[in-house]
Amino acid sequence: MHLTPQHVLLAGATGLTGEHLLDRLLDEPTVKRVLAPTRRPLAEHPHLENPVGELAALLPHLTGPVDTAFCCLGTTIKQAGSEAAFRAVDHDLVLAFAGRARALGARHCLVLSAVGADPQSSVFYSRVKGELEASLREQGWPQLTLARPSLLLGPRDEARLGERLAAPLSKLLPGKYQGIEVTVLARALWRLALEEGSGVRVVESDELRKLGR
Repeated sequence: MHLTPQHVLLAGATGLTGEHLLDRLLDEPTVKRVLAPTRRPLAEHPHLENPVGELAALLPHLTGPVDTAFCCLGTTIKQAGSEAAFRAVDHDLVLAFAGRARALGARHCLVLSAVGADPQSSVFYSRVKGELEASLREQGWPQLTLARPSLLLGPRDEARLGERLAAPLSKLLPGKYQGIEVTVLARALWRLALEEGSGVRVVESDELRKLGR
């Protein structure tokens, strides 16, 4: 059975992709409630419920019903401060969020992973993303969508010099390695949430670009 998302749980609503996805969700007439826990308060909206605090502390107190969960959490090793701190967010916290969403009744979980995710990768970042995907598969979701965007293109609050320099070049890369605009990614995530299906679907960045046009 497939349901158009009506009761949505969203993690990462203040991030680059999450804020665009939140705007889209709140504009959708079929969405009755968006539960979006964040560290800093969001602008009020009649369909938005916004618990404020650290996500790990908020998770046990979130209440349903939830039918669809989006996870747009993500950091960098530099931002997090160490490999262990990065893993705590990009693996452990995402997994805890998904588990709580499942407990609240969500049937479909859509998670931002990354291009090159591979649990066997020699690159730490890609390995953690791959391990996350494997852990999510083990949660037994009726429908699990793993989105693997390439470099995210869009204005950020904090300047990431390396990404700023890479952005123009990333537009020239082939296929799934080409950068993707966050507005396009948010549209793609919503369209994926509307798709009927079961089991696990992995969506590479080039397909995300097509879906989000």
